[in-house]
Amino acid sequence: MQIDESSLKDGLLTLVVTLVEVIEEALEHQAIRRLESGGLTEGEQERLGQALLDLDAAVQQIKDDHGIAASVADLRRGLDDTVSDLLDGLVNPERWAQGTRPDA
Repeated sequence: MQIDESSLKDGLLTLVVTLVEVIEEALEHQAIRRLESGGLTEGEQERLGQALLDLDAAVQQIKDDHGIAASVADLRRGLDDTVSDLLDGLVNPERWAQGTRPDA
């Protein structure tokens, strides 16, 4: 069996970048909660905002440098769909048990 090393590296990088984006999104939500609660000084707000911007720029640069933006977007959509289905199953278990879930 022949393994395409380049494809393997791109796939792994796509997975890592996608996970970093998911973590980045969680950090952004937490940052918004902290901002809204008034628990940050003005300096902390500026540093937090800049750190998130820097992280976003770094992730975008990696995607651009390696040509994986489309692959990351596809994987994110798949993850988002999976999470949505999982949450829908928790909120509407009777619909899933009856086979009337949204994608059925």
